[in-house]
Amino acid sequence: MVRITEALARRNRAKAIVTGESCGQVASQTLENIAVVDECAGMPILRPLIGSNKEEIVDLAQNIGTFTTSILPDQDCCSLFVPKRPETKADLETVLRLEETLSVDEMVDEAVEKTERRHFTSPEATSATR
Repeated sequence: MVRITEALARRNRAKAIVTGESCGQVASQTLENIAVVDECAGMPILRPLIGSNKEEIVDLAQNIGTFTTSILPDQDCCSLFVPKRPETKADLETVLRLEETLSVDEMVDEAVEKTERRHFTSPEATSATR
């Protein structure tokens, strides 16, 4: 997911990736896994919510008008890529070795080609910014 995001970020001349990760909020968001993701990324990853708990994140989403969009049922990265039993202590060497068996560049290119740009307007956000 980060490689796809990075490709899209570069296409849009972004200097960093911003995620909604919060350490420990889901099984895969452990310090070990976050460190492996950082090693695989070719640009900075900013995580403004890293120390926030679920309640704080929900409150923020409601305040900035993104909550109703965030709970819409859809095929997102979380539902498409996360296994039933995610690894909680990823090992960089193992990840890199396993990646060598895949056509990662082709997979990223294909995913980037299939992306859609969508614009969401939230009445909550509009009223929150007034």
